[in-house]
Amino acid sequence: MTTSLTTALPTASAASTDIGNPAVNIAIFVAFVAVTLTVVLRASRNNRTAADFYAGGRSFTGGQNGVAIAGDYLSAASFLGIAGAIALYGYDGFLYSIGFLVAWLVALLLVAELLRNTGRFTMADVLSFRLRERPVRTAAAISTLAVSFFYLLAQMAGAGGLVALLLGIDSRAGQNLVIAVVGALMILYVLIGGMKGTTWVQIIKACLLVAGAAVMTVWVLARYGFNLSDLLGAAVSAPGSAGETLLGPGAQYGGSEISKLNFLSLSLALVLGTAGLPHVLMRFYTVPSSQEARKSVVWAIWIIGIFYLFTLVIGYGAGALVGPDVIRAAPGRANSAAPLLAYELGGTILLGVIAAVAFATILAVVAGLAITASASFAHDIYASVLKKGDVSPEREVRVARATVVVIGAVAIVGGIFANGQNVAFLVALAFAVAASANLPTILYSLFWRRFTTRGALWSTYGGLISCLVLIAFSPVVSGKVDENGVSLSMIRDTGVDFSWFPLENPGLVTIPLAFFLGWLGSVTGRESGNEKRAAEMEVRSLTGAGAEKAVQH
Repeated sequence: MTTSLTTALPTASAASTDIGNPAVNIAIFVAFVAVTLTVVLRASRNNRTAADFYAGGRSFTGGQNGVAIAGDYLSAASFLGIAGAIALYGYDGFLYSIGFLVAWLVALLLVAELLRNTGRFTMADVLSFRLRERPVRTAAAISTLAVSFFYLLAQMAGAGGLVALLLGIDSRAGQNLVIAVVGALMILYVLIGGMKGTTWVQIIKACLLVAGAAVMTVWVLARYGFNLSDLLGAAVSAPGSAGETLLGPGAQYGGSEISKLNFLSLSLALVLGTAGLPHVLMRFYTVPSSQEARKSVVWAIWIIGIFYLFTLVIGYGAGALVGPDVIRAAPGRANSAAPLLAYELGGTILLGVIAAVAFATILAVVAGLAITASASFAHDIYASVLKKGDVSPEREVRVARATVVVIGAVAIVGGIFANGQNVAFLVALAFAVAASANLPTILYSLFWRRFTTRGALWSTYGGLISCLVLIAFSPVVSGKVDENGVSLSMIRDTGVDFSWFPLENPGLVTIPLAFFLGWLGSVTGRESGNEKRAAEMEVRSLTGAGAEKAVQH
């Protein structure tokens, strides 16, 4: 490489035309898609039952499932969004990594093993064990679809910015076409491979992602003699950087009281959201026992923790070697930091490899989300509520496949509107919805004997509706502009501003509200037989007694 990115990329237009070789990038993309489709086709040969399609036949070991969980969890937000946030905001950007990692302790200690012992395919299986089935399953399915939608927005936004950068696509129409292609590939993966194929794609993607991040980390450190202090100093002194505030709190969340509340709300959503994410919870059903479920989480924590240490170096490296001004000017803005750093370090080839890894990340995660959402609709709404259990597994799987197509279409449309947003931030909104609508109901069901159906419905619907309303009337959707008057909201027209809720993440309000509503609904009404069912659920969740019978049901 003969010119630096600082001189080669003064504008967004230059960014898209001067970065890498589109032919090389496309070739690497096509190679990855060909390999993973081959894996998916081989895995699909044994997709005969609902358990095969939804849970991979429960044939994965704890180690395999742990790697797949890491592949599911380390999304475009982890690789693209967090690296960009650290490059621009330093310490405040790294707080995303801390929140995402600490959240796994909640999943490990409170949810993973108990959920595996009491459920079959979906989160609603757990909630309906001791409560009235039809209303609870409906509520759980609706909240699952809402969380999956927000998470899909993030992945699609990452896809648009990434491929726009690599293929020299400046127009919104071209980026929208890219998002549509990603959605189509997602639909193809899930229709063909089900959970088995999706799991193997996630395992491959996790290995590639960690290996690629490790290579970039070592390469960046080598530029500074493996001296982290020199790297941090270079990031602080880079043109356009936030200066010394990169090394401490305040670059993004310390400027005002509202920004401090934003940080508190974000932290609460990140730490509590993981244990309520449907696509993560569903992965616990792909192993044969609760012990393997617990082992899965331990594996996932190690892989995810190591990866987030890599993002610290990658983020500061992008700030030092690429520069905040160049990152802000590139298509995808903060989401382009990691690919731009790869180009600065290793030119066209490394950029193509890292971009292919990022692309694999997006495809694997959206496939996992799609199969989770489709399972929730087909298993919880269609089979259990509409058909009252009187439906064959084959018919249920056909409905799930049809649902995947609908979900893909919705994700494409939503991704077009979210294109350009920081994907780490969009994922934080999904975490807020999960922590508000799902986690209180799950914890109350597992640990509180007096919890009732009314409490579950009030908690789920109250948390979900309040979260969606506050997001709709927050600066995320309208009214947020940067210092140059450019809109940073989903609605790009700076003249449209209907935001009245000041926080960008509603978790600080909606999570306590959902817990309160669950308590209030339960203490204001009783259910006959609830104590007996709660005792049975407690025994099963703690010991696993009867779990295999539920699986074979």
